[in-house]
Amino acid sequence: MGLSSWGKFIDSKTNNPFIFAIQIFKEMYRSHTCGELNDSHIGQTVTIAGWTQTIRDKGNIIWVDVRDRYGITQVVGESGRVSEDILNSLKGLGREFVIQIKGEVVERHSKNPDIPTGNIEIVASEVTVLNKSEVPPFTIEDNTDGGEELRLQYRYLDLRRKPVQDKLRLRHKVSVETHKYFDSIDFMEVETPYLIKSTPEGARDFVVPSRMNPGEFYALPQSPQTFKQLLMVSGYDRYYQIVKCFRDEDLRADRQPEFTQIDCEMAFVDQEDILNTFEGLVKHLFKECRGVDFLEDFPRITYSEAMERFGSDKPDVRFEMEFVNLNDVAKGKGFGVFDNSELVLAINAKQCAGYTRKQLDKLVDWVKRPQIGALGMIYCKCNEDGTFKSSVDKFFSQEDLAQWAEAAGAEKDDLLLVLSGETDKVRSQMNELRLHMGDELGLRNPNEFAPLWVVDFPLLEWDEETERYHAMHHPFTSPKAEDFDLIKTDPGKVRANAYDLAMNGVELGGGSIRIHDKDLQARMFELLGFSDEEAEKQFGFLMNAFEYGAPPHGGIAFGFDRLVATMGGSESIRDYIAFPKNNSGRDVMIDSPATLNEKQLAELSIKTAIKQD
Repeated sequence: MGLSSWGKFIDSKTNNPFIFAIQIFKEMYRSHTCGELNDSHIGQTVTIAGWTQTIRDKGNIIWVDVRDRYGITQVVGESGRVSEDILNSLKGLGREFVIQIKGEVVERHSKNPDIPTGNIEIVASEVTVLNKSEVPPFTIEDNTDGGEELRLQYRYLDLRRKPVQDKLRLRHKVSVETHKYFDSIDFMEVETPYLIKSTPEGARDFVVPSRMNPGEFYALPQSPQTFKQLLMVSGYDRYYQIVKCFRDEDLRADRQPEFTQIDCEMAFVDQEDILNTFEGLVKHLFKECRGVDFLEDFPRITYSEAMERFGSDKPDVRFEMEFVNLNDVAKGKGFGVFDNSELVLAINAKQCAGYTRKQLDKLVDWVKRPQIGALGMIYCKCNEDGTFKSSVDKFFSQEDLAQWAEAAGAEKDDLLLVLSGETDKVRSQMNELRLHMGDELGLRNPNEFAPLWVVDFPLLEWDEETERYHAMHHPFTSPKAEDFDLIKTDPGKVRANAYDLAMNGVELGGGSIRIHDKDLQARMFELLGFSDEEAEKQFGFLMNAFEYGAPPHGGIAFGFDRLVATMGGSESIRDYIAFPKNNSGRDVMIDSPATLNEKQLAELSIKTAIKQD
């Protein structure tokens, strides 16, 4: 049917031909979804289509729950109420059969207040099996009996479960609202290439061989960093993109080899402009997608303050237990473990002096695990009677321990947990212990959200193995203007014009004001150990662009998957991705990655060191 023919099919209520067309197609198999029927439909004859969720057969009466992505509707067949053919058709159904049901909507005798359709049911008058199903390998229910690997193998079945559908629905909503927000403040969405050039900074690249250019390879982008900077040079002063990115790195709960970013860049801005704009985005998304109103400005702390107080550049500030430096009151007492340490740190677990010896020994074992790496843990109980009980009583008097308690703001019934060692290591270890205690004590409520900006990161970090500086963020990050002079004299003390947004112990996004001056960019490459030839080879196109009038610019990228998972109260991003990889980077559903046959390898001019099957 041509577009001009739609005039006679225009919907009378909306005057919209497309809505009318959708209604026609909808009614071919169903008049209603399985989630929209209610008391107002009682007495109507309707048609639904979906999958059989559960079947309850009581002999002369049978109930079938029919499910689609909109909800569940109960269908009933009863002797004397429906024909024997209909009753037998319902009895012949199996789990996950695709069926079509026609019948009258009636009031349900045993109502179910937990679902929107719980007041009604359909008395079946027609039953059509559209497709049969094998018995699924796990139950398609909220609380399934399938393990993660099995559910990933049959991900197309796992996606039928309501908890997974709810997560993907949240992802969709966040995407829609992201577009709305940026459109409202005059940002332009611009797509950037997926087949780009490999660069040496950051994680390992995924590479793609070029058949037309034998022996040469594309790389998949870890981010559109250089392209969004080029767009600023091109005059597109407000750019964004919800974009796929790729990093070949070890996986964990909040990492996938392919992930999604909300990638953004702005020209003629400073750090304050960036923070205000994207704080606005996060506030908008939480209000529209979670009903959470952030009425106050997000707190801001410097990187050095975050490390001193929490041992992390993405601190979880939903609970206290901030670090307390005990050097002044714990060192010099003859206890070698403390005396030989750079830093003695404590956290105060309020109202936890009742921890048993077994519980404390379990904490000691926990911090000594290889993943944490502490040599041990000291504790000090603040007893109800004003005395103290410590695991190092023979080295420290009651007066000494009272000084610990005073430094930590500890009161009766509190518990001090103490670690010591090299500054960076002990901060990292105490951060892990703090988060662990937060989990044990139920202080990390997934439905509570505590955002904060971390600013003034170091520009560079020294790598002992390579004996050179590396960019803490990336080589295009601008130093703080007041630290320019330190670039030549003390590069390690230069602060970056960089910022991260953290929430609940997760880095949601990060960015920086960029270098837009060619000479400063060349100096940065020199600091990072690039020769002039290497810098030209890798980034000559960007340096050349800077010759033609690059404006001051900066940006940020949010981890879209992490943002949605945090909004959903989850630590793992997998269930917020339709088809994720497992911890080994494999898609066990399609069995990927896989070997190539010899013909394909030859076309790509590739020989492998591993024998192909």
